[in-house]
Amino acid sequence: MLDRTKRPPVNRIYDMSVKVPDRHTMRNGIPLNVLDVGNQEVVRLDILIGGGQWHQSQPLQAMFTNRMLREGTSSMTSAQIAEKLDYYGAWLELSSSVNYGFITLYSLNKYFPQTLAVVSDMLLYPSFPEKELSVVAETNKQQFLVNSTRVEAIARKHLNRSLFGPLHPFGRFAEAGDYDCITSDVLKKFYEDYYHSGNCSVYVSGKVTSEIVRSIEEHVGSHSWGKVREMPPLQVIAPQQSSEKHVFVERADALQSSLKMGGFVMDRKHPDFLKARVLVTLFGGYFGSRLMSNIREDKGYTYGIGAGIVNYPGIGVLAISTEADNRYVNAIITEVYREMDKLKTELVPLEELDMVKNYMLGEWCRSYEGPFSLSDAWIYVHTAGLEADFFTKSLESIQNMTQEEIRTMANRYFCKESLIEVVAGKKM
Repeated sequence: MLDRTKRPPVNRIYDMSVKVPDRHTMRNGIPLNVLDVGNQEVVRLDILIGGGQWHQSQPLQAMFTNRMLREGTSSMTSAQIAEKLDYYGAWLELSSSVNYGFITLYSLNKYFPQTLAVVSDMLLYPSFPEKELSVVAETNKQQFLVNSTRVEAIARKHLNRSLFGPLHPFGRFAEAGDYDCITSDVLKKFYEDYYHSGNCSVYVSGKVTSEIVRSIEEHVGSHSWGKVREMPPLQVIAPQQSSEKHVFVERADALQSSLKMGGFVMDRKHPDFLKARVLVTLFGGYFGSRLMSNIREDKGYTYGIGAGIVNYPGIGVLAISTEADNRYVNAIITEVYREMDKLKTELVPLEELDMVKNYMLGEWCRSYEGPFSLSDAWIYVHTAGLEADFFTKSLESIQNMTQEEIRTMANRYFCKESLIEVVAGKKM
């Protein structure tokens, strides 16, 4: 019989390899990355376009250009696109980030040529119809107006604005009027500048057959498309941080306040990044973290609080976030700084450090166990400009982290004076 009074032994992970994509270049120069690791008759196709928020000439331009690809082409209407994808049981996601646009297709193997034909038509011959654009823009505008009343969104925007400055791409946010300035011509201009075979990469994962690879080469990689030109390197813009330490944004009808604290730290390519990630996980990156144990479990100030490093091109932000009753906000800030000071002065107990390591190693394994999560991992490396040994170094940084290194990292990067505190909620 299983003795449930004794916890099962924890087996430490000492080595784990992450499958590397098979890479080759298609005839038109587009890199194709193949992860053939699936057992089910399904594949995922990711098309990456090097154009995002950082590149747009006006707010919302990158997001709407990507979003409108499914609203019509020179040969199909939005209804026909939706009907065909639905008929073949496919799922399409369109998204954009700071510096990339993503087209993601999930398809059954047996229908992949048919679904890819629809996606390639969207990619190569979008029409950006005005009628559909007006509907999509108005729908997104209404969602924006609703979301903009939430204290979490208000605090997040003001923190970024305080850190980067109102003229920086990460400190400048869309307003309601910006939705009215999005036109078909605006989107066509962005498409013309960034959507072409010279600014594109492709990842395919799952049970990838030679027929699927041939289909990708036929529809996307056989010839040059778009107005191909050499893309300039991404220019990092220096932030203009506000000198104001504490920012309060009143929301009279708020039932609770949102607290965001943040300050600049290293970027993902810095030698300290992987070690600092262990520190921040221990501090506030999982359910058993210092912040959760103190502020949630012991004090009962909030249901949840977390900390993490938010990555931007060329820089990172140490961010702490929670929502709580208005009367507890100042006490929470005090406790956050108290936990920082403890990590800067006291050695972390070995048992606690081992628990954090086991948690991170478990998450590490879970993140790379399936074909689609593997694809996500390599796309992350691609879009962040990291080296192929990133996963090996990540594993080593977790395994080899010591108590002394935790304290060293805390003293190096937990600078209370540089953290900006933003509170959005009701004035007490």
